Amino acid sequence: QVQLVESGGGLVQAGGSLRLSCVAPGRTFSTLSMGWLRQAPGKEREFVAAISWSGGITYYADSVKGRFAISRDNAKNTVSLQMNSLKPEDTAIYYCAASRLHYGLTFASSFSSWGQGTQVTVSS
Repeated sequence: QVQLVESGGGLVQAGGSLRLSCVAPGRTFSTLSMGWLRQAPGKEREFVAAISWSGGITYYADSVKGRFAISRDNAKNTVSLQMNSLKPEDTAIYYCAASRLHYGLTFASSFSSWGQGTQVTVSS
C-alpha cells in the first residue's frame, strides 16, 4: 500500500479550471504508474487519466480528452491533474491512485492504492 494525499478540489463555475495534486511520500513513487479516477453520486467509479512511471505515456478518458492534463514530478513525489473547461458533469469525488502495473491503466481494478478523495463541484 502506498499513502496518497490529494488536494485542490473545490467549487467552480462551468468553464472554469481547477488543479488537483497528489503527494505520495516514500521512495517508490518513481516506479509507480499513477492515475486519477472519479465517482459521481449514484455512479460507479470511472477512469479519468493515467500516467506512466516516467511520465512519457499518458491516457485519458474520451470525456476529458483535450480538457484535462495529467503530469508528474518524480523529484517531488507529486502527480497533478489540470482541469480546464470544466462542465457540470465533471462534478464528482476525484481519487488519486497508484499502480505497480505498467499496463491496463484505464481500468480501476489496475490500481492498488487510493487516496481519500477530493470533491470537485462544477456549477452551471
